[in-house]
Amino acid sequence: MTTKIEKAGPVDAPPPAPESIKAIPVRHYGRWVAAIIAIALIVLLISAFARGDVNWNAIPDYFFDGEVLRGVRNTVWITVLSMVVGVVLGIVLAVMRLSKNPVTASIAWGYIWFFRGTPVYVQLLVWFNLGLVFDYINIMPIYKDEWSDFMTPFLAALLGLGLNEAAYMAEICRAGIQSVDEGQSEAAQALGMSHAKTLRRVVLPQAMRVIVPPTGNEFINMLKTTSLVIAVQYWDLLQATSEVGQNSGATAEMLFLAAAWYLILTSVLSVGQYYLERYYARGSSRSLPDTPLQRVRANLLSLGNRSGGIGA
Repeated sequence: MTTKIEKAGPVDAPPPAPESIKAIPVRHYGRWVAAIIAIALIVLLISAFARGDVNWNAIPDYFFDGEVLRGVRNTVWITVLSMVVGVVLGIVLAVMRLSKNPVTASIAWGYIWFFRGTPVYVQLLVWFNLGLVFDYINIMPIYKDEWSDFMTPFLAALLGLGLNEAAYMAEICRAGIQSVDEGQSEAAQALGMSHAKTLRRVVLPQAMRVIVPPTGNEFINMLKTTSLVIAVQYWDLLQATSEVGQNSGATAEMLFLAAAWYLILTSVLSVGQYYLERYYARGSSRSLPDTPLQRVRANLLSLGNRSGGIGA
């Protein structure tokens, strides 16, 4: 048996490798122009303040003045108390607004409509000047006193800020409660839990992820809104710096000092808001991003490992 062997033809040569594509990035001239304009404006602003008649030494001299520190303490105190009133009353109003009872739902809607529809500055003045309408406050079995003694600047500031904030917190809490799936409530009620217990143990913990971020913003906004309580003669940061400025003759400098204190306080609150949001995001994110401190620590460790490898 013979086997026919065919002669193989010439092998085709492999195709030439394609030339590498050189990507040329698009030049964004507009970005450079915008950056130059922004830097020029900042330089002009700094130059203007440098040429102005500003006694910059007065700011560090009075930064820790006793009256200023008392104003800072009172500002933080009225901020915290007003937010407590706003959050607690806001949760109650949100539950009333979502109630199937038309009376309670209408009352909550009317409260929110009124307090969100009128400026907080006007509300502060109304509370402070109610003594022109009422001579006495008379809660028959509990309390009776002259209105001027009852409505102190502190109480007028607390009511004006806290009741106004409750209207905004009611809408925030309502949005958070409605973000929780109704199946959660139905499952809890199927297990025999009451409506109040379902709200406290099931709905609100899940709604906090939605409620916390805007509440943090409201807290920071409340800190700045407290500057309006100067209208009711409450001794806050702005009132303190204004008094010190009038007595020392450094009026503008003390306003800069007040701005610096507000920036410090809002920065502290922003850091607290970040970690609080991170805490409530644990149930919705599989892996949380590193905190700024963790990123700094990781960068330092990587630098240390690189330097150790080079030395070895």
